[in-house]
Amino acid sequence: MASRGGGQHQRHQQQQQQPGGYGRGGGRGRGRDGAPYSGGRGRGQDGSYPGGRGGGYGGGGGGQPYYGGGGGGGGGGGQGRGYYDDGGDGRGYQRGMEGGGGGGRGGYRGDGDGGYGRGGGGYQGDGERGYGRGRVGGGGGGGGYRGDDEGSSYGRARGGGGGGYHGDGEAGYGRGRGGRDYDGGRGGGGRRGGRGGGGSSYHQQPPPDLPQAPEPRLAAQYAREIDIAALRAQFKGLTTTTPGAASSQFPARPGFGAAGEECLVKANHFFVGLKNDNFHHYDVAIAPDPVLKGLFRTIISKLVTERRHTDFGGRLPAYDGRANLYTAGELPFRSRELEVELSGSRKFKVAIRHVAPVSLQDLWMVMAGCPAGIPSQALQLLDIVLRDMVLAERNDMGYVAFGRSYFSPGLGSRELDKGIFAWKGFYQSCRVTQQGLSLNIDMSSTAFIEPGRVLNFVEKAIGRRITNAITAGYFLNNYGNELMRTLKGVKVEVTHRGNLRKKYRIAGFTEQSADVQTFTSSDGIKTVKEYFNKKYNLKLAFGYLPCLQVGSKERPNYLPMELCNIVPGQRYKNRLSPTQVSNLMNITNDRPCDRESSIRQTVSSNQYNSTERADEFGIEVDSYPTTLKARVLKAPMFFRTSVLTFKVVNGATIKSWACVNLCDGLDNRVVEAFCLQLVRTSKITGLDFANVSLPILKADPHNVKTDLPMRYQEACSWSRDNKIDLLLVVMTDDKNNASLYGDVKRICETEIGVLSQCCRAKQVYKERNVQYCANVAIKINAKAGGRNSVFLNVEASLPVVSKSPTIIFGADVTHPGSFDESTPSIASVVASADWPEVTKYNSVVRMQASRKEIIQDLEGIVRELLNAFKRDSKMEPKQLIFYRDGVSEGQFQQVVESEIPEIEKAWKSLYAGKPRITFIVVQKRHHTRLFPNNYNDPRGMDGTGNVRPGTVVDRVICHPREFDFFLCSHAGIKGTSRPSHYHVLRDDNNFTADQLQSVTNNLCYIYTSCTRSVSIPPPVYYAHKLAFRARFYLTQVPVAGGDPGAAKFQWVLPEIKEEVKKSMFFC
Repeated sequence: MASRGGGQHQRHQQQQQQPGGYGRGGGRGRGRDGAPYSGGRGRGQDGSYPGGRGGGYGGGGGGQPYYGGGGGGGGGGGQGRGYYDDGGDGRGYQRGMEGGGGGGRGGYRGDGDGGYGRGGGGYQGDGERGYGRGRVGGGGGGGGYRGDDEGSSYGRARGGGGGGYHGDGEAGYGRGRGGRDYDGGRGGGGRRGGRGGGGSSYHQQPPPDLPQAPEPRLAAQYAREIDIAALRAQFKGLTTTTPGAASSQFPARPGFGAAGEECLVKANHFFVGLKNDNFHHYDVAIAPDPVLKGLFRTIISKLVTERRHTDFGGRLPAYDGRANLYTAGELPFRSRELEVELSGSRKFKVAIRHVAPVSLQDLWMVMAGCPAGIPSQALQLLDIVLRDMVLAERNDMGYVAFGRSYFSPGLGSRELDKGIFAWKGFYQSCRVTQQGLSLNIDMSSTAFIEPGRVLNFVEKAIGRRITNAITAGYFLNNYGNELMRTLKGVKVEVTHRGNLRKKYRIAGFTEQSADVQTFTSSDGIKTVKEYFNKKYNLKLAFGYLPCLQVGSKERPNYLPMELCNIVPGQRYKNRLSPTQVSNLMNITNDRPCDRESSIRQTVSSNQYNSTERADEFGIEVDSYPTTLKARVLKAPMFFRTSVLTFKVVNGATIKSWACVNLCDGLDNRVVEAFCLQLVRTSKITGLDFANVSLPILKADPHNVKTDLPMRYQEACSWSRDNKIDLLLVVMTDDKNNASLYGDVKRICETEIGVLSQCCRAKQVYKERNVQYCANVAIKINAKAGGRNSVFLNVEASLPVVSKSPTIIFGADVTHPGSFDESTPSIASVVASADWPEVTKYNSVVRMQASRKEIIQDLEGIVRELLNAFKRDSKMEPKQLIFYRDGVSEGQFQQVVESEIPEIEKAWKSLYAGKPRITFIVVQKRHHTRLFPNNYNDPRGMDGTGNVRPGTVVDRVICHPREFDFFLCSHAGIKGTSRPSHYHVLRDDNNFTADQLQSVTNNLCYIYTSCTRSVSIPPPVYYAHKLAFRARFYLTQVPVAGGDPGAAKFQWVLPEIKEEVKKSMFFC
């Protein structure tokens, strides 16, 4: 619709319509010039809200040529009122539910940049608008969620970026990008404006119909709290009564947090009612001992089926699959031996002996908030009963159980790579929480070996067809070790004996092919080929391949691969390749609404309450997830590296550097162009990067152990100081090049003594890759001693910490793969080096005994880091905060008894008096997930449908007495966010709940390599990265002495060079 000049204002009120999706602006109005500097009158057309075309674009009047960009703006489609403002101030905004226009193209030098920009408006409220103000006609970006203050996007000098959810900080300048989805889309650039925020990709696929918590559900939750209050009154003042059980020594909760904006969330915890308390524990012994693990459950299942109404007195027991059996009420006997016969005339004797009643006293006491220990026996009983509800009564899906997780290809199966498949499943575990007992249910996926013919798996694993051109020697030399890492211990069944599918476990490969491999039988020495030909009338088609060795060294047993099938349901326990990890992540990254829907479907299909054991043991599982109140903490005020402005707080200096090209097919001229772009971007960022014209050095990626040190020496010879500060290494894009990356880091950090930064070839190929170069620059800046982020108000951001010199530690221990029993574990500890900024860290890494979680020589490590803090900050610490990663609940007591005393010893060896220690365990490997209460309300979630960053929970699903909380400090990127769980094991600094939650959340905003908040505090993140980095350093060296014929080796962790160690090289 056209418009004519006159500077008038027209307002149009839309009709109420039903929601249905994002509308887009309608047609564009055209305006004629009016009086100088005054705008034309515009009119917009209405559009329907349900996915239709939103309100039209208002016309913009002109002014004098090149001056006066007329006002104009589209109205908003959707429910509510859409206002069109075509005055001369250049604003177009709406007050509607969704959609709507914003500022757009303006005049050349105008102040009012209205027009037909496609700026998406905000969601709801008063001032959702997209502005375009600029000297050179910046296009208006998409408006944010909450009006003018929360996400306006100003296009200064260039086009305005898409407005974000939380204010200007998420908006874009110039060619900037807002956040994803609800946070706004890409801001257009150019002299005369461009595109503002788009609609949400989250709603391209509508969320499942998951209703928010109804009022009766909230009332039931409140009633449970009353029941728990009565329980507390009953057990007030009591401690644990179970013999040998220790009462809890951990700090009590100092109160609940109150800071932040309150909201409702759902958790994947389902309330469990328990109507029975008469439980008994029995010991089970089976003779002869079943060889196969699954046979235990088969024997007991048949025994119960045959004798439930005789020997068992009508009881239906729950069985753990080994030696423990539980009943609701006593059996008619104290001890009895019974006989079971399975198919094939296999007879077993089962001895059942009463151990003791299962007391629930400790369970009630923990629920009541008394200082009792973990009620492990009661929880074990409940977990076993719930497990039997699934495996014994609801196993139509053919679940395979591993620990507390249950998997089935029927729930979903997809190949990861090389014959390894991901099966979907679920996890369940009973927990004691503030609401009482709850069943934690989460979706899970893990890797399985593809069942079927062994030869089919081998072909997938080696990536080629097997032909007679492959000899046994070639096969073993090229594929043997890699294949055996996967196949050792895998169960196979033979196919040449009809219905008798005998099963074996693979121990290795034979050294010779089946055609020539011999063994001694009752009628002499035979080859494997001759044996199967004579005994089974079989001609081997792949006799040129090695056999599977399925016996022991003393009694070897050889099976041709072509006669063996891999038994279904075997988990792959080795470390996944990078390709397999990437594919697994793609499979498991369900949107929060989809994950919640799958969890609810699991609860529904398992039908816990309709099983016989539910009646037998008096257990009732709620079908609705727990709804609870959470709080969203405010983000701290800080100065940091921006993805748009690329400015660091303190820039480091790189005086001399060199670049090594490890890519065979990458031309050095391309690398040189990238290096020049990196230098330019680094200088804009604030990094003092010398523009030295050193030649690009080429190195052989297959011979990096000798080539890289030689190239380093060559680079030093070109440098004025005979040394360089940084080695830039360009690597291939192969996802499986972790070995090459590890070699580069080990050589640079333990042999040469130089900082290194690796870059991927695909990024180097891109022209003017400013974003990537800026990311590389901030990493280099942190490694070289610069600061990327700092709090603007330290006192407000770090309460307690900012009042007195404080050193903050992060610690982690990493372990080798599942079947690796010899490789050492790695313990790493980092500690802050500055105060009160808390942005720089020193580090110590140690090798220790395999699979030992408790950090060895922690006293020496802490002492070294305390001295480093004094050296760098020029002051002595007065208090200490220790974030400890990787510890399970069952190890809490061990950590308190072993690690905290070591910290005290280190302190007392340097300073007088007792240290003030706050020791916090950080847990990421748990299964609690938080979901928005309403997926149709973006106020309660971020752009990916996850709970908003800063969401904290310390009620209902947390410990009834102890000081713990869940915190989701980061914004979701893909899939469902996992909140971190924090559990305080000691607190001499007397933090309030608000103080500790605020410190922990705010620290997550100053992780040096990221321009957004992260999921765990930086010291924990750094310790985790350092521990994995040190695994690349591990080497085996021969041990002198001993038997000359037997090669002996020991593991060694090389020292990190001082030139590297004093920096944050692990960033």
